[in-house]
Amino acid sequence: MLLSGKEPSAKMKADARILSEKFEKKFSRKPCLAVVFVGSDPASAVYVRNKKKACAETAIDHMDVDLDENISEDELIGRIKELDADESVDGILVQLPLPSHIDEARILSFISSEKDVDGFSAANLGSLLTEEKALVACTPKGILYMLDYYHIDTEGKNVVVVGRSRIVGKPVAALLEQKSRNATVTLCHSRTKDIDYYLKNADILICAVGKPHVISEDMVKKDAVVIDVGTNRVEDSSKKSGYSLVGDFHYTQEDGGSLKVSPVPGGVGLMTVASLMENTIIAACRRMGMEAEDL
Repeated sequence: MLLSGKEPSAKMKADARILSEKFEKKFSRKPCLAVVFVGSDPASAVYVRNKKKACAETAIDHMDVDLDENISEDELIGRIKELDADESVDGILVQLPLPSHIDEARILSFISSEKDVDGFSAANLGSLLTEEKALVACTPKGILYMLDYYHIDTEGKNVVVVGRSRIVGKPVAALLEQKSRNATVTLCHSRTKDIDYYLKNADILICAVGKPHVISEDMVKKDAVVIDVGTNRVEDSSKKSGYSLVGDFHYTQEDGGSLKVSPVPGGVGLMTVASLMENTIIAACRRMGMEAEDL
């Protein structure tokens, strides 16, 4: 069974549009997302276009901030500070990766937690760990929405997360072990011994490694749920672009088992963008002193 991101992301965006329209009616303006794009990386340009399209679908204003790839770190920080001080901007997203001469962590630290719609700031991650109000990182948020949409229960389940980044691995592990989810979570990584043992015992597996087909279906239980976060480019001469997108997980769909897998592309990536839209509306509402559900 394929756990497509198409239907749940469409539902998430439709609900976000309703909230956005209510926000505009109440405050006489739309929520606004500023996307900072440094350079001209083709893959990043595609992601930026997808976010702009999603903003249009959810009645959110999109501010393009396109900067030269040779911009200095201090100049970029100056632009971030300007956006952070701009009362018309509710959320700031810096498209990653940045050019090699720029320290990504330092740049992101200048985005206030109130406008950190990516959910990467120390404040938002800390609030997530203590189960307080936070802007939740978009991919983990989208994963949980997908699990709920497909009625996949996490109560008492063995969940294995492979990958310990602060973008996906750590926050999704923290979310799943909260009392509202009650999963038993194991966070695996490159130094984990006997990782095959954990994979074979996972009821739910979240692959967030960033390496093509690093895990295969023979390594997991036949009835496991596999959420594939990886989006990897591999050479493919049959494609006009010269490459294909594949996940971290490799499966054939020919074994006749009851494996449930999110596809790449068409899975978690769609949920990430939809979650970004929802986060922008949540941030806009909180800046106006209210929660989105109270619109």
